[in-house]
Amino acid sequence: MKYTTLGKTDIRVSKICLGTMTFGEQNTEAEGHEQLDYAIEQGVNFVDTAEMYSVPGSKETQGSTERIIGTWMQARKNREDLVLATKVTGPSKGLSYIRNVPNFSKEHILEAMDGSLERLQTDYVDLYQLHWPERQTNFFGQVEYNHNPNDQWEDNLESVLETMSSLVKSGKVRQIGISNETPWGMHRYLHLAEKHGFSRIVSNQNPYSLLNRSYEVGLAEMSIREDVGLLAYSPLAMGALSGKYLNGARPAEGRLVKFPAFSRYLNEYGLEATAKYKELADRLNLTLPQLALAFVTDRPFVTTNIIGATSMDQLRDNLSSASVELSDETLKEINRIHRACPNPAP
Repeated sequence: MKYTTLGKTDIRVSKICLGTMTFGEQNTEAEGHEQLDYAIEQGVNFVDTAEMYSVPGSKETQGSTERIIGTWMQARKNREDLVLATKVTGPSKGLSYIRNVPNFSKEHILEAMDGSLERLQTDYVDLYQLHWPERQTNFFGQVEYNHNPNDQWEDNLESVLETMSSLVKSGKVRQIGISNETPWGMHRYLHLAEKHGFSRIVSNQNPYSLLNRSYEVGLAEMSIREDVGLLAYSPLAMGALSGKYLNGARPAEGRLVKFPAFSRYLNEYGLEATAKYKELADRLNLTLPQLALAFVTDRPFVTTNIIGATSMDQLRDNLSSASVELSDETLKEINRIHRACPNPAP
């Protein structure tokens, strides 16, 4: 396992992070504990979750992922060995069971933080993230930015950052980050931190994979120059880059079959590109996940690659990608495929 640091801090994190959003939905508590045990054995020290998990979100499973991590840490007595990240839910009327229309007001952020700490059975988290922006912008599969002149949102990022900074001062949070953000959002948070002496964001958790390299337009340069690295999620495009949906296959246990709301990953162009990447992986005697994950981990703007699995076989294969080194010729071939079919599954 390789390691790096989180932003400009001295917090050492593994280049592969264990994502846990299946815990409580597709994985039981025992299976979640087994995954956590194995990941730690393989050198992973970074675990990511969120108050709304598991996914897809529901009133019955909300908070289950944090609770499973909490019982595991209590049983193993290993909290100090981990870098633990969680998130406060962004606005969504469909998630009103979490709080009455979640938002980033001071009241909601502080309530969310205390709830997460209780479920995780800890008195602090290493990284606290805003799950998605409050304003209308392009994220969760929306590529185009269509500005709404009648948008009632008022720039409240200063007050949001002030509240997040107060959590750092209180000791409940070590560092703060953003998720699903745009270049404007990242710039704004950095500017406000410098202007007012607030805590500086150290990361941005956005989707990034062979099928979605949109982060490279604008955000990648900012990540490097500002030292706000990408925590890459969906590096296998919700499992599309496992190759199990090729040639018309639709396995019943597949995430994209069970939860068709994420079907954008199975469009015609995405499947075409996936088939080409599968051919390349076969020539290199790699599994497609090994190729796809090694590419993401290798990018200079990526702090960590957030993998997830529903079975131990998947987890073993995903973690084995940590030892895969891609040659310059392989990277050129990946870029040739990308140029022929760019970002088919944002």
